[in-house]
Amino acid sequence: MADFYQHGMIATLQRLKERPVEHIEDELRLISLKRRMVLLLPALVTEFDTPAMPRIIDELTNVGYLNKIVLSLDRASWDQFEEVKKKMSVLPSEVRVVWHDGPRLQKLYDELRKNDFQLEVPGKGRSVWMTIGYILADRDVDAIALHDCDIINYSRDILARLLYPVVHPALDYEFSKGYYARVTDRLYGRVTRLFYLPLINTLRQVLRTNLFLEYLGSFRYALSGEFAMISSLARGIRISPTWGLEVSLLNEVYQRTAPGRICQVEITEIYEHKHQALEKDKPDTGLIRMATDIAEALLRILSQDGIVLSQAFFRTMFTTYIEESRIAIEKYNALSLLNGLTYDRHSEIEASEAFVESLKAATTKFVSDPVGIPMMSAWSRIRAAIPDFQDRLNEAFQDRLNEAVEEDNAM
Repeated sequence: MADFYQHGMIATLQRLKERPVEHIEDELRLISLKRRMVLLLPALVTEFDTPAMPRIIDELTNVGYLNKIVLSLDRASWDQFEEVKKKMSVLPSEVRVVWHDGPRLQKLYDELRKNDFQLEVPGKGRSVWMTIGYILADRDVDAIALHDCDIINYSRDILARLLYPVVHPALDYEFSKGYYARVTDRLYGRVTRLFYLPLINTLRQVLRTNLFLEYLGSFRYALSGEFAMISSLARGIRISPTWGLEVSLLNEVYQRTAPGRICQVEITEIYEHKHQALEKDKPDTGLIRMATDIAEALLRILSQDGIVLSQAFFRTMFTTYIEESRIAIEKYNALSLLNGLTYDRHSEIEASEAFVESLKAATTKFVSDPVGIPMMSAWSRIRAAIPDFQDRLNEAFQDRLNEAVEEDNAM
């Protein structure tokens, strides 16, 4: 049975019972008559060869309240782009595919680079950023939802529950974050369980009173890739191109709206997707790289808030984190035993030890370069920063971006 406990600074919207998704969708269909909703799907072309993407498409064929579905497609050739368009064409909503490797989009990336926008780090962050820019070209869009495309057990109530808090006229939320359990016959979510949460607890102990850390500690699954927000908030959000995307996004939301307008939603009981590898001898890949980028993002955010990160701070942080991760392993061992789950205590300890190295690497990178990889600018800044783009943010530039996408999709 789900709990209804409210903790921390933000509202938690649990699944208290199995309300039929059709009931939520009926409400959303009525709401969609006045509020336009768009779904952003960030995908590598290889995800269309997995069981997840066909299931997502099949589920979305029954969704009737979206104004548009926009697929952000990366690492695709021309033939693959054409094939993806065919697969997406079965959906009842208007569908657009933003082909990031296409010549038209590449010209627009080049134009931004020439105007000193830093876009040299490819990946999900950059693709999501450009796709949000395309979506915001339509000034009538009210809300944008995003979820990953590797969800093996996807169901359409994930989308419905994400959007409901930010579009329902009786509610006043501007941002909703999805959360769920990562469990099959064992616990997953190692970066969240063994690194992120112990690190947040560590920083809260070291710094004592810090509202931002209290805020981050309120999220049950801060590293989830599922969220929804109103379009006016999306226009002012900067995006990180690194694995620190989720943490930096939560910081951007924190800076631009009140905690009372932020919520987290239990979008599904169990969430199953592809699992990243944890290889200690490959620090630039998989979960080790992810943990390093997350820690780096956290350190920079704290520094930007005026907190002095001294060598004494780092020494205390390392030793406290080791103890916090040990405590976390004890808790998850007990949780697994009670529920009859497989729990490899040795591999959990090894993961925790590997994450200590991630924390050390993040600290070294931060000390050597406190600024690091810059965030990609908010779309509202482009017009102010580039004089000849001022009128094109809403019209010419967005029309050009819109034209590029429209021409690609018309072929």
